[in-house]
Amino acid sequence: MAILNTNADVSMGRLSSLISPAILTLNQRKRHTLEVGCALFMQESRQSRRGLVSAALALLNCLSLPKDAMGGGIFDKYLKRKKLDPLESYVPAVILTELQIKDLGKSLDFDQPRFDDCRILLRSGPAASLRINIRAVAQYATDDGDNKSAFDNVDECLRALEELDSLLLHASRNDPGASIQSMKGKIDTAVDALDSLLKTVPSDVLEKGKAIADAYRDSEDDAAGEALDPELKQLESIL
Repeated sequence: MAILNTNADVSMGRLSSLISPAILTLNQRKRHTLEVGCALFMQESRQSRRGLVSAALALLNCLSLPKDAMGGGIFDKYLKRKKLDPLESYVPAVILTELQIKDLGKSLDFDQPRFDDCRILLRSGPAASLRINIRAVAQYATDDGDNKSAFDNVDECLRALEELDSLLLHASRNDPGASIQSMKGKIDTAVDALDSLLKTVPSDVLEKGKAIADAYRDSEDDAAGEALDPELKQLESIL
């Protein structure tokens, strides 16, 4: 065994001596290139992290500024408000929702009001899109210089309807604390808020909206199966 090991050592020594100096130089160059590449990668990684930190700090500084200070700032060209449809497309639905809420109030005068059906009425027909429609009308009013009062009307209306829905839910569970009188109070509050909001609408647009709403209501009173005017059919599908 000792003889074999000695021969192996001698063979390896001879093999090492046969390796060309050029090959050794090439290996050294590759090792040097690898070391330089690793160093550059580590440096670039540190610079990249440093850049991310700087960007994050800049963003935090912008977000910590007062709202007034950001007016006309760097985010204005990125944050664009969604373009609204013409005002005329929102007003009829708001008027119809107001009439729908009034109808709900009348249904509370029955001997045994169906509170579950009343809750469904708040979520169906034109009322289903009330939040979007009244906010659009309020935005038009604000753009015309009505300041914040229009959105105050929106908040008041939505809050009253949410409280009305809660009262209807409790009444459907036979909660004695949910009285008809309190429900009607919420309905009056919501209707008054809608009236105030509609006062911000230009008179010509408001009259046109009322005419469309009346036509829609009249079409509902027609006998079942009677052919509707194509424009009324289109209006019905929209509302």
